[in-house]
Amino acid sequence: MRPLDPRLVRTARAVRVHLAVTVVCGAAVTALILLQAWLLAHTIAGAAEGAGPRQLSWAVAALAGVALARAVLSYGAETAALRSAARAKSQLRTRLVAHVTGADRAGGEPQTAWLAGASGTGTPRAGELVTLATRGLDALDDYFARYLPQLVLAMLVPVAVLVVVFGADWISGVIVAVTIPLIPLFMALVGMHTRQRTERQWALLNRLGGHFLDVVEGLPTLAVFRRAKAQAAIIRRITEEHRTTTMATLRVAFLSAFVLELLATLAVALVAVQIGIRLMYGLLDFETALLVLILAPEAYLPLREVGARFHASMEGVAAAQQVFATLDEKAAVKDDGAAARPAPPPALLRGPGAAAPRIRLDGVTLVYPGRETPALRDASLVFAPGRRTLLTGPSGSGKSTLLALLLRMREPTGGAVRITPADGPEIPLADVPADQWRALIAWVPQQPYLFDDTVAGNIRLGAPDADDAAVRRAAERAEAHAFVARLPDGYETRLGERGARLSAGQRQRIALARAFLRDAPIVLLDEPTAHLDPDNAAAVRRAAGRLLDGRTGIIVAHDLGWADVADDVVPIHAGAIALTDAAEGA
Repeated sequence: MRPLDPRLVRTARAVRVHLAVTVVCGAAVTALILLQAWLLAHTIAGAAEGAGPRQLSWAVAALAGVALARAVLSYGAETAALRSAARAKSQLRTRLVAHVTGADRAGGEPQTAWLAGASGTGTPRAGELVTLATRGLDALDDYFARYLPQLVLAMLVPVAVLVVVFGADWISGVIVAVTIPLIPLFMALVGMHTRQRTERQWALLNRLGGHFLDVVEGLPTLAVFRRAKAQAAIIRRITEEHRTTTMATLRVAFLSAFVLELLATLAVALVAVQIGIRLMYGLLDFETALLVLILAPEAYLPLREVGARFHASMEGVAAAQQVFATLDEKAAVKDDGAAARPAPPPALLRGPGAAAPRIRLDGVTLVYPGRETPALRDASLVFAPGRRTLLTGPSGSGKSTLLALLLRMREPTGGAVRITPADGPEIPLADVPADQWRALIAWVPQQPYLFDDTVAGNIRLGAPDADDAAVRRAAERAEAHAFVARLPDGYETRLGERGARLSAGQRQRIALARAFLRDAPIVLLDEPTAHLDPDNAAAVRRAAGRLLDGRTGIIVAHDLGWADVADDVVPIHAGAIALTDAAEGA
């Protein structure tokens, strides 16, 4: 990482403003340092030579004014820097989230494979993304508020002090000019040694966050399979690695601080010794000697501070690098797949309420990255409008992969999915923007995600503009109204994270209520009764039967009770569809 990353300057507009403010404040602070040194030397020399009380009072007041101005300027600069850091972090987080969710692309395809960690490219999973976007980018505060201002002062103050010292005493100026470059030299040597350690420290923290989230989310499963202690041991090992790396980085940081302090102290001592000798023999006047002695430490101080702030800011810099790497990786994927897409037919633009198109899988093959066995192999199938198709088969046979294709969470690696709108010719599904296609779909997954919001807020996810009456009608049709009415605040009851207040069957019926409210012509049901008791499973099937009435339905289930709901049953084995064109019916 260079002292000032150009990507950071180009990406975050707040950084450019901050740099301008930092340069102006640095120049002002430099001028105040020189003025303060001259006033202090002039005041002490004047007192020694017997200056009058009025002159001394004026000089002391001026010194106090300069000190106050430096304090105010430092406070204002740091406040502005923290505001700039907050804006820059917000911009980076917005870009990162937009990339993950697909909001920065015309098609709007989310990077679900990335979040699931299925890409095999080493890109962060959900937990690592959270660590990156929060703890990682928060460390940029030190970079903006402390490192960059000190970097500006390190460029301005030594040069200004050197010019003044040369003008006052050329011998002292030569000593300062010879010793100042030693500090950046040692800083560079220590920095090269520290960079790899800091990047490893951040990588371990990122890995720890991601693995910890995985363990917490999968804790019930781990407990059932008696693997919780093994995972706890893994977390302890990663934590110990992070602790060891952090302590090693701190040791280098403390060593570099010691080296810089020692160099600066020896350099100031050289200046002080030769000034003292020359002053003793009358070769230098008292005021000049004082001015040089006061200014000499100021020449080295900003460089020492840069070294100290550099280590504090490296974690945020490493996180920013990872953000840029993520954005670059996703941009490359986007550019490789970009193509001119024709405008979709008018029927696809109407969203909910539009007629369902005919859907045809034409020799579709899908191979997940990093795997050799296809999840779907040369699949050909037709889903006719208004018919209900039940996809059956053992776990891992490719049923949920087929739904992922229809949801545009995945794209085929071979063949194509084609649709025929009610008033247009057959077109590839890839030519339709994903957000417009998804407007035609209501999806009920096996484990629906409920947010820490009210019951009404969670149902209203299907149609954000729906009124309370529509929400209640959707809940009634999904057989959810009865248990919602028994909640403490009814539809205004907050459900907690992931719907913690509800049972699995109740969460599934809330998801069905969302689908009812969405009123889409295509309904996708992914194992909606898996792991439910018979009573809840029967209630979900009854509600789903109402939902599928008059709509194109595609159901993935092991539950044989769904055969009574479906018009067609299509077996899938090892990624191959055993029956083709089953959904066309007669």
